[in-house]
Amino acid sequence: MTLEMRALKADEWDVWYDHLELAFGGVPESPEERELYRSLTEAERSLGVWDGDTCVGAAGAFTFRVSVPGGATVPAAGVTMVGVSPTHRRRGVLTSLMRRQLDDVRAGGEPLAVLTASDPAIYGRFGYGTATYALAVDIDTTRVRLSVPPGTDGVRLRLVDPQRALADCERVYAALVPTRPGMTARQPGWERLPLLDPDAMRSGGSPLKCVVAEREDGEVVGYARYRVKPDWDPAGSDGKVEVRDLDALDPAACAALWRYLFSIDLTWTVRAQRRPVDDPVLHLVSDIRRSRPRTRDSLHVRLVDLAAALEARTYGAPVDVVVEVQDAFCPWNEGRWRLVAEAGGAARCIRTAEPADLELSVRELGSAYLGGITLTSLAGAGLVRELRPGALTEASRAFAGDVAPWLPHGF
Repeated sequence: MTLEMRALKADEWDVWYDHLELAFGGVPESPEERELYRSLTEAERSLGVWDGDTCVGAAGAFTFRVSVPGGATVPAAGVTMVGVSPTHRRRGVLTSLMRRQLDDVRAGGEPLAVLTASDPAIYGRFGYGTATYALAVDIDTTRVRLSVPPGTDGVRLRLVDPQRALADCERVYAALVPTRPGMTARQPGWERLPLLDPDAMRSGGSPLKCVVAEREDGEVVGYARYRVKPDWDPAGSDGKVEVRDLDALDPAACAALWRYLFSIDLTWTVRAQRRPVDDPVLHLVSDIRRSRPRTRDSLHVRLVDLAAALEARTYGAPVDVVVEVQDAFCPWNEGRWRLVAEAGGAARCIRTAEPADLELSVRELGSAYLGGITLTSLAGAGLVRELRPGALTEASRAFAGDVAPWLPHGF
């Protein structure tokens, strides 16, 4: 039968989302989560592939702005809800969805597309490169102590209802967005995501809790959202603190929040996931091994309009290089581009016929774009080729950032 691809109609959402649940294992989401994503779905950016009345493929996009080196927030399509029915694999459904979606992103003037991958092996062939990693820790608080900076004792902590504290927490989050690449500026409705707390997500833990850090004048300068998961064994309590969010505007507030989480009664482990890989907690703990740090890929970046994307960020060192870019899936990016920028200043990226200094694919540019993956490391894997001596070091220093890029939450 002929398959039809089209943008989602309002009355098709339930069928479309049922297909996605099936594609991701068939376990129904909670009514609260389903209602949230119904409200966030942008129907005109949500594609369905239909075999008669049956949805057999889907891909959506959210309208985001993502922070980049230099502090700007750049329009980006947040690619999401991608799935193909097991009955319609190997028919080009996914490729056709990616083709249509990137064409639409380009037509809409967004320089970037970004996603988190359920299976990271899928998206490289469409030009997405891994640009951020997330840190997870399981800290044994019976053996690990914190060394806190001056001023920590002066931070006042207050337990509050997560909903009532939302406005203060959102102000802290918004202040941090320009300081760390990879964060998404919160669009209307997305402030609800960190508070999503159905019973199905608790796995035996408590309802979501929130503690805020305040200065003497009462200004909120940090917060942590967490749940406590009680447990017992023959020796006594063995509870865990599961951290959802922890954001702070200064070192003292950050340390005070971590110290609070370490000291909750009847708990002996603090577990945090989706943290930045340079999280200050790594330097506050007395024993890094017993904190069991580990990382995994997080945000994948795809340059849709190469020149606009490279001009939207700043660079950490002067750069003047010609790059030869391969991009078979979005051929408008193919060819030689000259990138010129002063440290911290405006960049210019134009097509050129000059000899290339570096050769790479758009996937490697996506990985390096937010400053967390160096071009030098990619060259070590044979993914970037230096054609002019010294060009690799020059470009790698320019692209690298001072802080690790970070995606705080999924989408």
